Amino acid sequence: MQPRISMITLGVTDLEKSISFYKDGLGFPKMDSPPEVAFFTLDGTWLGLFASDSLAKDASVSSKGEGFNHFALAHNVESEDEVDRVFEKAISAGATPKKPPQKVFWGGYSGYFSDPDGHLWEIAYNPLFWVGPKSK
Repeated sequence: MQPRISMITLGVTDLEKSISFYKDGLGFPKMDSPPEVAFFTLDGTWLGLFASDSLAKDASVSSKGEGFNHFALAHNVESEDEVDRVFEKAISAGATPKKPPQKVFWGGYSGYFSDPDGHLWEIAYNPLFWVGPKSK
């Protein structure tokens, strides 16, 4: 077995609003998919959006939940300037700022926002751990 996370699926309350946020707000490329779910192609994985109640039913668990879910998703980018640009684009697309981008104790630069359903995202630049192509 090769360790990997193939897909991250988020339960959402308004699928169309969430599709718009991830497609237009963050620029994630949307794949063709059935109307009750949305898939976005990421570099090495996929992001899925599924109605919260339907996702809970599919997993045979309660759909009731609130507060901090004890995890955050992270989107690493190539520079501090890009952190600022992505963060502002997300906010203008409906994200709620939680921590503005700033220098952080581990030597990088990051900020946090929550998406329209409260999923916590970190936008980060880490000079020691950049995963992605280098700009020319």
